[in-house]
Amino acid sequence: MIEIEAEIAGNVWKVEKTVGDTVEEEEVLLILESMKMEIPVEAPCRGTVKEVRVQEGQTVDEGTVLVVLDV
Repeated sequence: MIEIEAEIAGNVWKVEKTVGDTVEEEEVLLILESMKMEIPVEAPCRGTVKEVRVQEGQTVDEGTVLVVLDV
């Protein structure tokens, strides 16, 4: 399993994937908004979404686990 963390504090603007989705490397999992910029959070490798720990509109700190992938 791989935990994907927020690299910057911000708001979850859009969640693109749900539990059970299969994703490819560099596929967008969700989009964070920070400092009026949209920052895509991508899958580091191919896998299946095991958990989505955030929801749209939620504020997150740097280091918050956003998604867990089963690889």
